[in-house]
Amino acid sequence: MKAIIIVTGMITSCFSLFAQNSIDVVLFEVEKNNTTLSALRKQVDAQKLGNSTGIYLQNPEFEFNYLWGNPDDIGNRTDITVTQSFDFPSAYSYKKQITNARNEQIELEYQKQKKSILRQTRLICMDLIYNNALQAELVKRVNNAQMIADAYNAKFEKGETNIIENNKAQLNLLNIRNEAEVLEINRNTLLSELALMNGGSVIQFNDITYLSPEIPIDFEQWFLLAEQNNPLLNWLKQEVEIIQKQEKLNIAMSLPKMYTGYMSEKAVGQHFQGITLGFSIPLWENKNTVKYAKAQSAAMQGIAADKKLNFYHQLKIQHTRAISLRQTLNDYHKMLKGYDNTLLLEKSLTQGEISLTDYIFELSFYYNGIDNLLKAELEANKAIAELSQYL
Repeated sequence: MKAIIIVTGMITSCFSLFAQNSIDVVLFEVEKNNTTLSALRKQVDAQKLGNSTGIYLQNPEFEFNYLWGNPDDIGNRTDITVTQSFDFPSAYSYKKQITNARNEQIELEYQKQKKSILRQTRLICMDLIYNNALQAELVKRVNNAQMIADAYNAKFEKGETNIIENNKAQLNLLNIRNEAEVLEINRNTLLSELALMNGGSVIQFNDITYLSPEIPIDFEQWFLLAEQNNPLLNWLKQEVEIIQKQEKLNIAMSLPKMYTGYMSEKAVGQHFQGITLGFSIPLWENKNTVKYAKAQSAAMQGIAADKKLNFYHQLKIQHTRAISLRQTLNDYHKMLKGYDNTLLLEKSLTQGEISLTDYIFELSFYYNGIDNLLKAELEANKAIAELSQYL
Protein backbone atom coordinates (compact mmCIF):
# COMPACT_ATOMS: atom_id res chain seq x y z
CA MET A 1 0.00 0.00 0.00
CA LYS A 2 2.85 2.37 0.86
CA ALA A 3 4.48 1.64 -2.49
CA ILE A 4 1.25 2.42 -4.32
CA ILE A 5 0.98 5.75 -2.50
CA ILE A 6 4.60 6.65 -3.36
CA VAL A 7 4.20 5.70 -7.01
CA THR A 8 0.91 7.55 -7.28
CA GLY A 9 2.49 10.66 -5.76
CA MET A 10 5.43 10.46 -8.14
CA ILE A 11 3.16 10.07 -11.16
CA THR A 12 1.06 13.01 -10.03
CA SER A 13 4.07 15.27 -9.53
CA CYS A 14 5.73 14.28 -12.80
CA PHE A 15 2.79 14.20 -15.17
CA SER A 16 0.35 16.75 -13.84
CA LEU A 17 -1.46 18.43 -16.70
CA PHE A 18 -1.94 21.58 -14.68
CA ALA A 19 0.41 24.48 -13.92
CA GLN A 20 2.97 23.34 -16.52
CA ASN A 21 5.68 25.97 -16.95
CA SER A 22 8.33 26.08 -19.62
CA ILE A 23 11.66 27.70 -18.79
CA ASP A 24 10.74 30.83 -20.74
CA VAL A 25 7.57 31.29 -18.68
CA VAL A 26 9.55 30.81 -15.47
CA LEU A 27 12.14 33.36 -16.56
CA PHE A 28 9.37 35.84 -17.35
CA GLU A 29 7.87 35.39 -13.88
CA VAL A 30 11.24 35.68 -12.15
CA GLU A 31 12.09 38.85 -14.04
CA LYS A 32 8.78 40.30 -12.90
CA ASN A 33 8.85 39.14 -9.27
CA ASN A 34 12.51 38.92 -8.24
CA THR A 35 13.08 41.25 -5.28
CA THR A 36 16.75 41.83 -6.12
CA LEU A 37 15.85 43.06 -9.60
CA SER A 38 13.12 45.24 -8.15
CA ALA A 39 15.58 46.87 -5.75
CA LEU A 40 18.16 47.29 -8.52
CA ARG A 41 15.56 48.97 -10.73
CA LYS A 42 14.88 51.57 -8.04
CA GLN A 43 18.60 52.06 -7.53
CA VAL A 44 19.08 52.60 -11.28
CA ASP A 45 16.38 55.28 -11.32
CA ALA A 46 17.98 57.01 -8.33
CA GLN A 47 21.45 56.91 -9.90
CA LYS A 48 20.12 58.41 -13.12
CA LEU A 49 18.77 61.34 -11.15
CA GLY A 50 22.13 61.64 -9.41
CA ASN A 51 23.92 61.73 -12.76
CA SER A 52 21.73 64.63 -13.85
CA THR A 53 22.93 66.86 -11.03
CA GLY A 54 25.77 69.34 -11.43
CA ILE A 55 25.51 69.63 -15.21
CA TYR A 56 23.59 72.90 -15.41
CA LEU A 57 24.51 76.57 -14.94
CA GLN A 58 25.77 77.65 -11.55
CA ASN A 59 23.30 79.43 -9.31
CA PRO A 60 22.93 83.19 -9.96
CA GLU A 61 24.30 85.48 -7.25
CA PHE A 62 22.50 88.48 -5.77
CA GLU A 63 24.29 91.11 -3.70
CA PHE A 64 22.79 94.09 -1.85
CA ASN A 65 24.80 96.78 -0.10
CA TYR A 66 23.42 99.66 2.01
CA LEU A 67 26.17 102.06 3.08
CA TRP A 68 25.79 104.91 5.60
CA GLY A 69 27.58 108.08 4.67
CA ASN A 70 29.94 109.94 6.98
CA PRO A 71 29.60 112.84 7.44
CA ASP A 72 25.82 112.68 7.36
CA ASP A 73 25.42 115.41 4.77
CA ILE A 74 26.82 113.21 1.97
CA GLY A 75 23.84 110.79 2.36
CA ASN A 76 23.71 107.03 2.04
CA ARG A 77 24.50 104.70 -0.87
CA THR A 78 22.64 101.61 -2.14
CA ASP A 79 24.30 98.97 -4.34
CA ILE A 80 22.52 96.06 -6.07
CA THR A 81 24.38 93.41 -8.08
CA VAL A 82 22.96 90.35 -9.88
CA THR A 83 25.47 88.09 -11.68
CA GLN A 84 25.44 84.77 -13.50
CA SER A 85 28.67 82.85 -14.02
CA PHE A 86 29.09 80.06 -16.55
CA ASP A 87 31.76 77.78 -17.96
CA PHE A 88 32.86 77.80 -21.56
CA PRO A 89 29.69 76.92 -23.56
CA SER A 90 30.97 73.61 -25.00
CA ALA A 91 31.46 72.29 -21.42
CA TYR A 92 27.70 71.95 -20.93
CA SER A 93 27.36 69.90 -24.10
CA TYR A 94 30.06 67.48 -22.94
CA LYS A 95 28.51 67.26 -19.46
CA LYS A 96 25.18 66.26 -21.01
CA GLN A 97 26.82 63.67 -23.24
CA ILE A 98 28.70 62.18 -20.29
CA THR A 99 25.49 62.03 -18.27
CA ASN A 100 23.69 60.17 -21.06
CA ALA A 101 26.57 57.71 -21.36
CA ARG A 102 26.61 57.18 -17.58
CA ASN A 103 22.89 56.47 -17.65
CA GLU A 104 23.42 53.90 -20.39
CA GLN A 105 26.14 52.32 -18.26
CA ILE A 106 23.75 52.05 -15.34
CA GLU A 107 21.24 50.28 -17.57
CA LEU A 108 23.97 47.93 -18.77
CA GLU A 109 24.92 47.15 -15.17
CA TYR A 110 21.27 46.38 -14.48
CA GLN A 111 21.15 44.13 -17.56
CA LYS A 112 24.28 42.36 -16.33
CA GLN A 113 22.69 41.67 -12.94
CA LYS A 114 19.45 40.57 -14.61
CA LYS A 115 21.29 38.15 -16.86
CA SER A 116 23.07 36.71 -13.83
CA ILE A 117 19.80 36.15 -11.96
CA LEU A 118 18.07 34.67 -15.01
CA ARG A 119 21.10 32.44 -15.58
CA GLN A 120 20.84 31.10 -12.04
CA THR A 121 17.13 30.52 -12.57
CA ARG A 122 17.73 28.73 -15.86
CA LEU A 123 20.27 26.41 -14.22
CA ILE A 124 17.82 25.60 -11.42
CA CYS A 125 15.24 24.72 -14.07
CA MET A 126 17.82 22.50 -15.77
CA ASP A 127 18.38 20.64 -12.49
CA LEU A 128 14.61 20.30 -12.08
CA ILE A 129 14.24 18.86 -15.59
CA TYR A 130 16.94 16.31 -14.76
CA ASN A 131 15.23 15.58 -11.47
CA ASN A 132 11.80 15.24 -13.08
CA ALA A 133 13.11 12.99 -15.87
CA LEU A 134 14.89 10.74 -13.39
CA GLN A 135 11.78 10.72 -11.24
CA ALA A 136 9.73 9.54 -14.23
CA GLU A 137 12.30 6.82 -14.82
CA LEU A 138 12.12 5.75 -11.17
CA VAL A 139 8.35 5.39 -11.48
CA LYS A 140 8.98 2.59 -13.98
CA ARG A 141 11.67 1.06 -11.76
CA VAL A 142 9.48 1.14 -8.65
CA ASN A 143 6.62 -0.47 -10.58
CA ASN A 144 8.92 -3.17 -11.91
CA ALA A 145 10.51 -3.80 -8.51
CA GLN A 146 7.04 -3.90 -6.91
CA MET A 147 5.92 -6.48 -9.46
CA ILE A 148 8.98 -8.66 -8.81
CA ALA A 149 8.65 -8.30 -5.02
CA ASP A 150 4.95 -9.26 -5.11
CA ALA A 151 5.68 -12.24 -7.34
CA TYR A 152 8.44 -13.55 -5.08
CA ASN A 153 6.37 -12.98 -1.97
CA ALA A 154 3.56 -15.04 -3.52
CA LYS A 155 6.05 -17.76 -4.45
CA PHE A 156 7.47 -17.74 -0.93
CA GLU A 157 4.01 -18.17 0.60
CA LYS A 158 3.44 -21.12 -1.72
CA GLY A 159 6.81 -22.60 -0.84
CA GLU A 160 8.11 -22.21 -4.39
CA THR A 161 11.14 -20.12 -3.33
CA ASN A 162 13.22 -19.62 -0.23
CA ILE A 163 13.32 -16.67 2.15
CA ILE A 164 16.70 -15.49 0.84
CA GLU A 165 15.31 -14.93 -2.65
CA ASN A 166 12.20 -13.30 -1.25
CA ASN A 167 14.25 -10.96 0.95
CA LYS A 168 16.42 -10.11 -2.03
CA ALA A 169 13.35 -9.02 -4.03
CA GLN A 170 12.01 -6.97 -1.12
CA LEU A 171 15.39 -5.33 -0.56
CA ASN A 172 15.61 -4.44 -4.24
CA LEU A 173 12.22 -2.70 -3.96
CA LEU A 174 13.31 -0.92 -0.77
CA ASN A 175 16.48 0.44 -2.41
CA ILE A 176 14.67 1.79 -5.46
CA ARG A 177 11.90 3.25 -3.29
CA ASN A 178 14.54 5.00 -1.17
CA GLU A 179 16.08 6.51 -4.32
CA ALA A 180 12.66 7.87 -5.23
CA GLU A 181 12.15 9.40 -1.79
CA VAL A 182 15.60 11.07 -1.81
CA LEU A 183 14.89 12.38 -5.29
CA GLU A 184 11.62 13.90 -4.08
CA ILE A 185 13.49 15.68 -1.29
CA ASN A 186 15.96 17.11 -3.82
CA ARG A 187 13.08 18.21 -6.04
CA ASN A 188 11.41 20.07 -3.20
CA THR A 189 14.70 21.80 -2.42
CA LEU A 190 15.05 22.94 -6.02
CA LEU A 191 11.46 24.20 -6.06
CA SER A 192 12.20 26.19 -2.90
CA GLU A 193 15.23 27.76 -4.60
CA LEU A 194 13.07 28.58 -7.61
CA ALA A 195 10.45 30.18 -5.37
CA LEU A 196 13.18 32.29 -3.76
CA MET A 197 14.26 33.54 -7.20
CA ASN A 198 10.59 34.33 -7.88
CA GLY A 199 10.22 36.64 -4.91
CA GLY A 200 8.81 33.91 -2.65
CA SER A 201 6.02 32.87 -5.01
CA VAL A 202 5.87 29.11 -5.65
CA ILE A 203 6.27 27.90 -9.25
CA GLN A 204 5.24 24.39 -10.24
CA PHE A 205 7.79 23.19 -12.77
CA ASN A 206 7.18 19.72 -14.18
CA ASP A 207 9.05 19.71 -17.50
CA ILE A 208 11.01 16.54 -18.26
CA THR A 209 12.58 17.55 -21.59
CA TYR A 210 15.07 20.27 -22.51
CA LEU A 211 14.27 22.88 -25.13
CA SER A 212 17.66 24.53 -25.41
CA PRO A 213 18.36 26.68 -28.48
CA GLU A 214 20.70 25.39 -31.13
CA ILE A 215 24.19 26.85 -30.98
CA PRO A 216 25.63 27.67 -34.44
CA ILE A 217 28.66 25.60 -35.36
CA ASP A 218 30.47 28.66 -36.77
CA PHE A 219 31.90 30.27 -33.66
CA GLU A 220 33.12 33.48 -35.31
CA GLN A 221 29.66 34.46 -36.54
CA TRP A 222 28.07 33.48 -33.27
CA PHE A 223 30.64 35.51 -31.32
CA LEU A 224 29.70 38.70 -33.19
CA LEU A 225 26.17 38.36 -31.83
CA ALA A 226 27.38 37.39 -28.35
CA GLU A 227 29.70 40.38 -28.26
CA GLN A 228 26.83 42.76 -29.02
CA ASN A 229 24.73 41.25 -26.22
CA ASN A 230 27.42 41.26 -23.55
CA PRO A 231 26.64 43.99 -20.98
CA LEU A 232 30.22 44.03 -19.67
CA LEU A 233 31.79 44.71 -23.08
CA ASN A 234 29.16 47.32 -23.86
CA TRP A 235 29.80 48.89 -20.45
CA LEU A 236 33.51 49.13 -21.25
CA LYS A 237 32.77 50.71 -24.63
CA GLN A 238 30.69 53.32 -22.84
CA GLU A 239 33.48 53.86 -20.31
CA VAL A 240 35.99 54.51 -23.10
CA GLU A 241 33.56 56.97 -24.68
CA ILE A 242 32.97 58.68 -21.34
CA ILE A 243 36.68 59.13 -20.69
CA GLN A 244 37.14 60.57 -24.18
CA LYS A 245 34.28 62.99 -23.51
CA GLN A 246 35.83 63.77 -20.13
CA GLU A 247 39.06 64.67 -21.88
CA LYS A 248 37.21 67.17 -24.08
CA LEU A 249 35.31 68.45 -21.03
CA ASN A 250 38.56 69.07 -19.17
CA ILE A 251 39.85 71.07 -22.13
CA ALA A 252 36.66 73.12 -22.10
CA MET A 253 36.93 73.61 -18.32
CA SER A 254 40.48 74.88 -18.79
CA LEU A 255 39.19 77.74 -20.91
CA PRO A 256 38.23 81.03 -19.24
CA LYS A 257 35.06 81.05 -17.14
CA MET A 258 32.83 84.05 -17.68
CA TYR A 259 30.20 85.90 -15.76
CA THR A 260 27.75 88.64 -16.60
CA GLY A 261 25.03 90.51 -14.76
CA TYR A 262 23.38 93.73 -13.73
CA MET A 263 24.68 96.33 -11.27
CA SER A 264 22.97 99.36 -9.75
CA GLU A 265 24.48 102.06 -7.50
CA LYS A 266 22.45 104.84 -5.91
CA ALA A 267 23.79 107.78 -3.95
CA VAL A 268 22.41 111.25 -3.06
CA GLY A 269 21.43 112.85 -6.34
CA GLN A 270 23.17 110.10 -8.34
CA HIS A 271 22.10 106.75 -9.86
CA PHE A 272 24.41 104.49 -11.82
CA GLN A 273 23.28 101.20 -13.41
CA GLY A 274 24.44 98.88 -16.17
CA ILE A 275 25.85 95.47 -17.02
CA THR A 276 28.90 93.68 -15.64
CA LEU A 277 31.18 91.34 -17.57
CA GLY A 278 34.16 89.37 -16.40
CA PHE A 279 36.18 86.20 -16.85
CA SER A 280 38.64 84.05 -14.95
CA ILE A 281 42.20 83.46 -16.04
CA PRO A 282 42.94 79.67 -16.12
CA LEU A 283 46.39 79.47 -14.61
CA TRP A 284 46.58 76.83 -11.84
CA GLU A 285 43.20 75.34 -10.90
CA ASN A 286 42.92 72.74 -13.72
CA LYS A 287 46.60 71.98 -14.13
CA ASN A 288 47.27 68.43 -15.46
CA THR A 289 43.54 67.56 -15.77
CA VAL A 290 43.80 67.19 -19.55
CA LYS A 291 46.93 65.03 -19.29
CA TYR A 292 45.19 62.90 -16.67
CA ALA A 293 42.15 62.39 -18.91
CA LYS A 294 44.35 61.36 -21.84
CA ALA A 295 46.21 58.86 -19.67
CA GLN A 296 42.90 57.45 -18.41
CA SER A 297 41.60 57.12 -21.96
CA ALA A 298 44.64 55.14 -23.08
CA ALA A 299 44.45 52.90 -20.00
CA MET A 300 40.73 52.18 -20.42
CA GLN A 301 41.16 51.33 -24.10
CA GLY A 302 43.77 48.79 -23.05
CA ILE A 303 41.46 47.32 -20.41
CA ALA A 304 38.57 47.09 -22.88
CA ALA A 305 40.75 45.29 -25.43
CA ASP A 306 41.97 42.86 -22.75
CA LYS A 307 38.43 42.09 -21.55
CA LYS A 308 37.25 41.50 -25.09
CA LEU A 309 40.16 39.12 -25.75
CA ASN A 310 39.46 37.19 -22.54
CA PHE A 311 35.75 37.05 -23.34
CA TYR A 312 36.51 35.75 -26.84
CA HIS A 313 38.71 32.88 -25.63
CA GLN A 314 36.43 32.06 -22.70
CA LEU A 315 33.43 31.75 -25.00
CA LYS A 316 35.41 29.77 -27.54
CA ILE A 317 36.23 27.21 -24.86
CA GLN A 318 32.61 27.08 -23.72
CA HIS A 319 31.36 26.88 -27.31
CA THR A 320 33.70 23.99 -28.14
CA ARG A 321 32.67 22.18 -24.96
CA ALA A 322 28.95 22.64 -25.63
CA ILE A 323 29.23 21.39 -29.22
CA SER A 324 31.26 18.36 -28.09
CA LEU A 325 28.86 17.52 -25.25
CA ARG A 326 25.88 17.77 -27.59
CA GLN A 327 27.52 15.42 -30.11
CA THR A 328 28.55 12.95 -27.39
CA LEU A 329 25.01 13.02 -26.00
CA ASN A 330 23.48 12.27 -29.41
CA ASP A 331 25.87 9.36 -29.99
CA TYR A 332 25.25 7.94 -26.51
CA HIS A 333 21.50 8.22 -26.93
CA LYS A 334 21.56 6.28 -30.22
CA MET A 335 23.75 3.51 -28.80
CA LEU A 336 21.72 3.11 -25.61
CA LYS A 337 18.54 2.51 -27.60
CA GLY A 338 20.07 -0.62 -29.06
CA TYR A 339 21.01 -2.09 -25.69
CA ASP A 340 17.63 -2.25 -23.95
CA ASN A 341 17.42 -5.80 -22.57
CA THR A 342 14.69 -5.19 -20.00
CA LEU A 343 12.04 -7.31 -21.77
CA LEU A 344 14.50 -10.13 -22.47
CA LEU A 345 15.65 -10.14 -18.83
CA GLU A 346 12.08 -10.19 -17.55
CA LYS A 347 11.24 -13.08 -19.88
CA SER A 348 14.36 -14.99 -18.84
CA LEU A 349 13.55 -14.50 -15.14
CA THR A 350 9.95 -15.63 -15.61
CA GLN A 351 11.02 -18.76 -17.45
CA GLY A 352 13.67 -19.54 -14.83
CA GLU A 353 16.59 -19.16 -17.22
CA ILE A 354 18.37 -16.71 -14.89
CA SER A 355 18.33 -16.17 -11.14
CA LEU A 356 16.93 -13.13 -9.38
CA THR A 357 20.48 -12.07 -8.54
CA ASP A 358 21.47 -12.21 -12.21
CA TYR A 359 18.30 -10.36 -13.18
CA ILE A 360 18.93 -7.47 -10.74
CA PHE A 361 22.61 -7.35 -11.64
CA GLU A 362 22.01 -7.29 -15.42
CA LEU A 363 19.18 -4.78 -15.10
CA SER A 364 21.44 -2.46 -13.11
CA PHE A 365 23.67 -2.08 -16.19
CA TYR A 366 20.78 -0.69 -18.18
CA TYR A 367 19.68 1.50 -15.28
CA ASN A 368 23.20 2.90 -14.98
CA GLY A 369 23.13 3.64 -18.69
CA ILE A 370 19.88 5.59 -18.34
CA ASP A 371 21.26 7.47 -15.32
CA ASN A 372 24.41 8.37 -17.23
CA LEU A 373 22.34 9.51 -20.21
CA LEU A 374 20.27 11.83 -18.02
CA LYS A 375 23.43 13.25 -16.44
CA ALA A 376 24.94 13.76 -19.89
CA GLU A 377 21.77 15.58 -20.97
CA LEU A 378 22.02 17.81 -17.91
CA GLU A 379 25.68 18.68 -18.52
CA ALA A 380 25.18 19.32 -22.23
CA ASN A 381 22.15 21.53 -21.72
CA LYS A 382 23.80 23.44 -18.88
CA ALA A 383 26.73 24.15 -21.18
CA ILE A 384 24.31 25.40 -23.84
CA ALA A 385 22.47 27.47 -21.23
CA GLU A 386 25.72 29.21 -20.34
CA LEU A 387 26.05 30.26 -23.95
CA SER A 388 22.39 31.05 -24.60
CA GLN A 389 22.48 33.97 -22.17
CA TYR A 390 24.34 35.92 -24.88
CA LEU A 391 21.82 35.15 -27.63
